[in-house]
Amino acid sequence: MRFVDEAIITVHAGKGGHGCVSFRREKFVPRGGPDGGDGGDGGSVVLRADARLLSLYDFRLQRLYEARNGRPGMGSQCNGRKGEDLILHLPVGTLVFERTDEGESLVADLTDREAEVIIARGGRGGKGNEHFKSSTMRAPRFAQPGEPGEERVLRLELKILADAGIIGLPNAGKSTFISRVSAARPKIAAYPFTTLTPNLGVMIDEVDPDRRLVLADIPGLIEGAHLGQGLGHRFLKHVERTRFLVHVLSIEDVDADDPWAGFDLVNEELVRFDAALGERVQVQVVNKIDLAEPETLETLRARARADGREIFFISAMQGDGLELLTEHLWHMRDALDPHDPFVHLREIEPEKEEFEDIEVIYTRE
Repeated sequence: MRFVDEAIITVHAGKGGHGCVSFRREKFVPRGGPDGGDGGDGGSVVLRADARLLSLYDFRLQRLYEARNGRPGMGSQCNGRKGEDLILHLPVGTLVFERTDEGESLVADLTDREAEVIIARGGRGGKGNEHFKSSTMRAPRFAQPGEPGEERVLRLELKILADAGIIGLPNAGKSTFISRVSAARPKIAAYPFTTLTPNLGVMIDEVDPDRRLVLADIPGLIEGAHLGQGLGHRFLKHVERTRFLVHVLSIEDVDADDPWAGFDLVNEELVRFDAALGERVQVQVVNKIDLAEPETLETLRARARADGREIFFISAMQGDGLELLTEHLWHMRDALDPHDPFVHLREIEPEKEEFEDIEVIYTRE
């Protein structure tokens, strides 16, 4: 399935059914009164967050969505049937904007699983003529028409929700990393911008299936990404919905004079796009250590200690250092503040647990 993170659709709620004009006609009841039933209400359009979905691709294929109309009323005080609601399933993390002549406004933010929003209400059904009888009007020959349903033009924008966002320069080995720690199978190749759309991977604790860690592989960022270069805006917006960041730097991009310049470049782009991203907690990782000489690697470790940086040195390809890093990611996930999920961490004591039996799955459809 193609990953699509934006779509424009039109939704129509159903019309209300018309009220009925009818009079009771039975043998031995020559002057029966009005008995026209009410029309049914039109169906509403409902948006529902669905954790199984990871793309807005289907909404690029179909742009118009209409709920069913209410049925008209009938004689003998029979009311029309209500129109069936139309439920649109959207990925968790979808922002819903309404487009009008005055501009756009945010009307829904589907951050919770199974959250529902009535985005367009169905029209009310009209009253039958039995409602309009009175002492001065014994035989009303009119009924109320049904009301039209609401119509809205919506722009859907998906921002991935994940515990950890994997960021870094192009060709840093982010896709290889997520393929090793989860069952995700993104495209992997030895050239920049192999990944053009975010990939999701999920780690699940085999002992406690409710304990999960969701990873989002964000395509590589380049200098000028905050200005939109290299599709920077499309990539950076997904970083906003991650709770902490795993910042990966290839050892090939490490310079002896300024080894952490690659980290600083990407961090500068984050801050320029959104100052709050500069405060997001990061786990810094140097990847592809299998390409470095042992002496060079030891020098970098000593430099990191001297600079006060906690940096994990790994080889995603060979698996070196992955166990220590994933254990740290689980600790970071458990330290997240549930009341402020996208920024802060609470202080907890590290737990000494074994992580050898973690099963990983990939939830992308």
